[in-house]
Amino acid sequence: MLDHTLTGNIQSHPDFPSKFLGNNRDVLVYLPPGYRRARTRRFPVLYLQDGQNVFDAATAFGGVEWGADETAQLLVNQKLIEPVIIVAIANAGEARLHEYTPTRGDIEKGKRRRSKGLLREYGRFVINELKPFIDASYRTLTAADYTGLGGSSLGGLATIVLGFWHPDVFRRLAVMSPSIWWDDEVLYEMVEDIEEETKPPLKIWLDTGTNEPGWERTRVLCGGLLEKGWRLHEDLHYFEDEGAGHTEAAWAHRLDAALRFLYPPVPPVLPAPPRRRIRLVRGTAVAS
Repeated sequence: MLDHTLTGNIQSHPDFPSKFLGNNRDVLVYLPPGYRRARTRRFPVLYLQDGQNVFDAATAFGGVEWGADETAQLLVNQKLIEPVIIVAIANAGEARLHEYTPTRGDIEKGKRRRSKGLLREYGRFVINELKPFIDASYRTLTAADYTGLGGSSLGGLATIVLGFWHPDVFRRLAVMSPSIWWDDEVLYEMVEDIEEETKPPLKIWLDTGTNEPGWERTRVLCGGLLEKGWRLHEDLHYFEDEGAGHTEAAWAHRLDAALRFLYPPVPPVLPAPPRRRIRLVRGTAVAS
């Protein structure tokens, strides 16, 4: 049994229920430095899929965590990102393959096992059950412009599709090594269906490792997003991690850069210059 590796102010909500999905899962909430002191301040929020891998080696797949708490703690303290609340949503075990997929595709080729395609129901859980609880329990900025979603692999697929479906809820997306292969690359069709004139206002971090099978699909996805009006380094950042595989360690390594892109520090509000009164002295204007 590995030791727990939680860092900072992390709140636990075990067995959080969902009527939409008919199951429970653990939810952990990371509160950034300064949260306790700034009692009137509200903070942006990032929801991450596969939450058991996000903060804690004791619960992470293969004992390898993303270290999102340590990374965010360091970046906030160094003022490299704005303070952000991170909500880690654990997956529901075997139901993950159903909840993270938007269509009823084959889970494995050549085998009679298909996904139920429950992503819309999972989205309802996050939007209508979890998010209202988080907004009521913590000092969040509730608007879509301040609300992010992230994940890797099937969690990355779920993230970008939910962003397309619900840009009124989520505007900042961390899409890491998305499973574009799903259902004969149905994601490409979703991108093709986007009208450039009504492109959703999403800020997207998109990445892949060049040692992942089929990683070139992500490059194609990037090209499709550019054709629809996204702009590199403005509302889209694409990164190919040379030699990286499809692993928790690779996603942990890239999380720093993803957070910097999605949650850059807010420029300080400078005080307005003092207003000067103008008076006339023997016909000449003089500031006072």
